[in-house]
Amino acid sequence: MVQCTNQGYVPITATGINTSEVVKVDAQRFTSKSLMINGWPLFWWLTVFAAVFMIRASLLNNLSTPEGISAMIQYSVRWAVPLIFLITATSAMARLFPSTITRWLMRNRRYVGLAFAAAMAWQGVFIFWISVGHPDHYYTNIYFLRDELEGSSGYLLLTAMIVTSFPFGRRYLTAANWTVLHRAGVYFLWAYPFSVYWWNIAYYGSSLWLDYLFYGLGFTAFALRIAAWGKGRWASQKATGGYASAGKVLILAGLLLAVTGSWWQEPISGLLLASAPSQTLELWLPFWPFQPFLPLGVLGLGTWLLTIKSSPALPETQVAA
Repeated sequence: MVQCTNQGYVPITATGINTSEVVKVDAQRFTSKSLMINGWPLFWWLTVFAAVFMIRASLLNNLSTPEGISAMIQYSVRWAVPLIFLITATSAMARLFPSTITRWLMRNRRYVGLAFAAAMAWQGVFIFWISVGHPDHYYTNIYFLRDELEGSSGYLLLTAMIVTSFPFGRRYLTAANWTVLHRAGVYFLWAYPFSVYWWNIAYYGSSLWLDYLFYGLGFTAFALRIAAWGKGRWASQKATGGYASAGKVLILAGLLLAVTGSWWQEPISGLLLASAPSQTLELWLPFWPFQPFLPLGVLGLGTWLLTIKSSPALPETQVAA
């Protein structure tokens, strides 16, 4: 049934109520007012849910062996990675797709982040366990200097982010410093698992579907940030002609590179690591020489060109002069 108003035809039910608007209002009220899915209850739901599966997996694995503990290290990551990817994409989704759900995610981003920290604590426990209980296995089969630097840096950043998520820690930082710390922390904590899954696929040729799923989620999370950044630039300036065409080509190239890493990683790695200084940096500089991030770099460059501000045409009198 429809009702004719000054605004045109509006769908109504038999009682004269717009049901779609009622559902929308109810959803907004539920996500904003329900205590069960907001704030600390949401944190506990996410944390306990992961803990149940972690405890179950611990009982099924033989934790008296280094292999069993190693399996738990890998398993624990699977509960943390989706959360950091979600945190990375949250602000971008709110800008690109404003809705009840994205606004709810923005309000609860802090608690999702703390749930991510709780999930990472499981991995930290098992890493400590195997390094202390089975040092020979750890230093022979697991330990690698750059991995240690990347992992330790991630945990240090995560700890600083946790402390400054509460008033007693935040008071020691200015608003600008707090933003820098948390943004850098999110980027680093996103980059570590994303690069791991990229290497699993592009270098090791993994056949595990979870590697492809998590790589796709990680790429999408940061690609959404690039798109949100581009949307902000697009609102005030649009490229034309050659800039726009080059931008579109590079965006397509970035997407193509993202799904063909196994084809180009070997020659590109050889090129980037051809010099001795670059080989030295690879030993200790996290993520160097950044092969997993090249497709996103190309995607970002294409977005920049697509939204670059065009030079205004000169006045005719000036051209004549």
